[in-house]
Amino acid sequence: MKRFLMLLIIAITCVSLLASIAEARRFGGGGSFGKQRSAPAQQAQRAPSAAPAPASPSGNRWLGPLAGLAVGAGLMAMFSGGGMGGMMGSLLPALLIAAVVMFLISRFRGSQQTGNAYAAPSSQSPPQTGYAPVSAQPNIPADFPVESFLRNAKASFIRLQAANDRKDINDVREYTTPEIFAEISMQMQERGNTVQNTEVLNLDARLLEVANDGDYVIASVRFNAQLRENAGEIENVDEIWNLQKNMRDDQSVWLLAGIQQVNFQ
Repeated sequence: MKRFLMLLIIAITCVSLLASIAEARRFGGGGSFGKQRSAPAQQAQRAPSAAPAPASPSGNRWLGPLAGLAVGAGLMAMFSGGGMGGMMGSLLPALLIAAVVMFLISRFRGSQQTGNAYAAPSSQSPPQTGYAPVSAQPNIPADFPVESFLRNAKASFIRLQAANDRKDINDVREYTTPEIFAEISMQMQERGNTVQNTEVLNLDARLLEVANDGDYVIASVRFNAQLRENAGEIENVDEIWNLQKNMRDDQSVWLLAGIQQVNFQ
C-alpha cells in the first residue's frame, strides 16, 4: 500500500512538472530559422539596442513545480513512517516544507506585480533606440519607401503574433514563404491544444539592409519588442526578420523568409 501511494505521489509530481514545461510560445518560438543574413546580423550586433524594460521575474513559472514537489515530499514523508507515531514524527518536516513554499509563492507574486507595472504602453513614451538615422545607411536605396515599409512590417509582426495565437494557419501562409510556413505549422502541431495569448506591449523596427539575392530583393528588419505571453512576465525580444520579394513578378508581395535572433540564448 505504501509503495502504491509513493508511486502515485511521484506520478502526480511528474505531471505537475510536465504541465509547467509544456508552454506555448510566441510566433517563431524565439528561435532562428529560414533565410539568414550575415551582414544585417553583424550590423545589429554593433548597433546599440533599445534599453530593455525590467521584466518580471521568471520564477512564477516554477510555482507549480515547487508546490507539487513540496506536496509530494510532504506526503512521502508522512506515508513512509511506521504507524501513527511515524506519521506524527514526519508531520513537522512536511509543515516546514509547506511554509517555505508559501513564502516563495507570496514573494514571487509580489515581485510579479512589481514587474507588471512596466506593462502599460499607453502611459510610456516610445523606447529610445539610439539608432542612426535611416538616411545615413548606405545599404538602403535612396528611393526605398522606408517609413511605409516599416509601418507595414510592424503591422505584419503584430498580425502574425495574433495568427499564431489562434492557430490561423491560412493567415500565416499569406505572409510567409513555404519554408517558414512549414516551420510554423510544425510548431502549431507540437503545441497541441495549449492556449497561447501574446500581447505586444511595445514595438520598434529599424531597416538594416535592402539587398538583391538572385531573383529576390531581401529587406532585413530588426524588431525590438516587449511581449507578454499568457499574462505572464514581460519578455524583451530582439530579432531580425528577413523579408523577401520576387523582383521578376509584378504581383509579388513581401513575405517573411527567415528569423534571426540578435541576442542568442
